[in-house]
Amino acid sequence: MGNPIAMSADLSKTAYDHLWMHFTRMSSYENAPVPTIVRGEGTYIYDANGKRYLDGLAGLFVVQAGHGRRELAEVAAKQATELAFFPIWSYAHPKAIELAERLAQHAPGDLNKVFFTTGGGEAVETAWKLAKQYHKLTGNHGKYKVISRAVAYHGTPQGALSITGLPALKAPFEPLVPGAHKVPNTNIYRAPVHGDDPEAFGRWAADQIEQEILFEGPETVAAVFLEPVQNAGGCFPPPPGYFRRVREICDTYNVLLVSDEVICAFGRLGTMFACDKFDYVPDVITCAKGMTSGYSPIGAAIISDRIAEPFYQGGNTFLHGYTFGGHPVSAAVALANLDLFEREGLNQHVLDNEDTFRGTLEKLHDLPIVGDVRGNGFFYGIELVKDKATKESFTAEECERLLYGFVSKKLFENGLYCRADDRGDPVIQLSPPLISDASTFDEIEQIVRGVLTEAWTKL
Repeated sequence: MGNPIAMSADLSKTAYDHLWMHFTRMSSYENAPVPTIVRGEGTYIYDANGKRYLDGLAGLFVVQAGHGRRELAEVAAKQATELAFFPIWSYAHPKAIELAERLAQHAPGDLNKVFFTTGGGEAVETAWKLAKQYHKLTGNHGKYKVISRAVAYHGTPQGALSITGLPALKAPFEPLVPGAHKVPNTNIYRAPVHGDDPEAFGRWAADQIEQEILFEGPETVAAVFLEPVQNAGGCFPPPPGYFRRVREICDTYNVLLVSDEVICAFGRLGTMFACDKFDYVPDVITCAKGMTSGYSPIGAAIISDRIAEPFYQGGNTFLHGYTFGGHPVSAAVALANLDLFEREGLNQHVLDNEDTFRGTLEKLHDLPIVGDVRGNGFFYGIELVKDKATKESFTAEECERLLYGFVSKKLFENGLYCRADDRGDPVIQLSPPLISDASTFDEIEQIVRGVLTEAWTKL
């Protein structure tokens, strides 16, 4: 194999010259090595120099079953030899059929129709287009607008990016798709009202959706897009009663409720679909990531029979699709991954260990830089503050210097791959593989503690 250090240098130079990395400030690697990950095993990843890191983000909220699962790789190889590719444009193949049925069995209520994509952003794009055409087919031609939450991330395609509530992410690509409107999110740590009463805050936050529908005109609003636990901004769980009230509002005004579960589905919160954990039934679920534990790309919009019905009548057609949607290899891997979930009880493992994960991270509250620890299941954010008493946050310059210049790099240097993010307030996000246990949580806490302790001295 040659000298791993020399190989790393060659890979790094080639990466900088040719590989345009996603969401990456490329200039930062002009005179610095590109971190290059070559192998994964269980909850760990290894770089080109052989150094080991704990994967505290499950790749990108993806590798639920952990790295190096040979059985998933073998299923992919077997399927590729039988039928490597065929489109599901007016045709079907067995694995797409089987996976659609399997997902429908897991989905709540009457969500029985599965439209496959190759990723989460495409699933969100699909759901908005579906909502628009559904309302046209049912005689509500003016319903095209969509409501989502501030600071929420829903993907990068033009429609999904419009639904996204992160101005800095959208500014370079404006004008975007018209009709996307924003309401407050459920960050009770920075609640403008009812910060000491979660139920009242949840009612207030849900009612903001109703106010926006009324302001825009119910005859113009097609759908509401919400993550069960909002990712961007650092893992905002829903307050008690929030989704029950949102469901009531959507029903009142004939607005579709889309549960964007690209991150939260497939065990991240301890249930196959996160809407089950918070006891609501949406009209559409968008999902991707953990469906295959990342061993092959796939996504889906899972749609209720009621919403699908007009598309199944006469000459009506949903004029939408993707070449690789429902790919045979990806569908086969997804089925094997769901088998693995059941065989190893991964959902129950998360439910059994989520309190331990939370409790371990909450030990960090004794650090002056830690303002809030929040999340659900195996999905947590740690918000960093300059002043615990006032909740004062960092300036843009301090975020640049502290979060990107120090914390992010130091966590990785110390053997933890995770995300330090300031889309919203500065947070460290943690989302380890679902096979993680108390020893994993302890290792995460110890590394984060050491880095944040040092970070505080650099303010």
